Amino acid sequence: MLDSVIISFDRALRTLTGLTQSTRPVPGAGLAEPDLTPNERRLAAALMRVNHTGEVCAQALYSAQALVARDPSVANRFAAAARDEEDHLAWTQSRLQELQDRPSLLNPLWYAGSFAIGTLAGLAGDRVNLGFVVETERQVEEHLTAHLDRLPEGDAKSRAIVVTMRDDEARHGAMAQEAGAFDLPRPVRDLMHVTAGVMKAVAFRI
Repeated sequence: MLDSVIISFDRALRTLTGLTQSTRPVPGAGLAEPDLTPNERRLAAALMRVNHTGEVCAQALYSAQALVARDPSVANRFAAAARDEEDHLAWTQSRLQELQDRPSLLNPLWYAGSFAIGTLAGLAGDRVNLGFVVETERQVEEHLTAHLDRLPEGDAKSRAIVVTMRDDEARHGAMAQEAGAFDLPRPVRDLMHVTAGVMKAVAFRI
């Protein structure tokens, strides 16, 4: 448990200080920087800031869920998914820098809140823990699809990142479903949707 706590603390520090590094190449890295208008650049940056904040939340959720998981195999599944999400975090941060913008100023708050939510989901039992992953990833897939509709048509670099992220999220959700996830009741799913909506609306601007 002590080792897990230390790993969790290290993940939090790396996430919030921007020291996370990708283990996979950045999707679209070889593409030329698109010629975006100022408005298009601001929109692309705002959307990527939301995605970056989502990955900050993912690090917190998976870290907390792995920490309190009862079954070691479930904890290992969360750890593997967290490594993919670490790539996403690094990719979105890199793209924000290319767009000459910054992450959300409230990322420490988003991390703390997500860690608390992940802990509660984990304490409810492994099947609920896995069910939370399934619903989270389903909503994230929908969110990323919506971003593909909103991103400037010419911003192929941002689009490549979002498409790869969406594929990974679908795989994480399928992993949790296959592991025996419990179907969360509708009120819980609705609450998750509202909470995520607040985060996205605020991170888009701040």
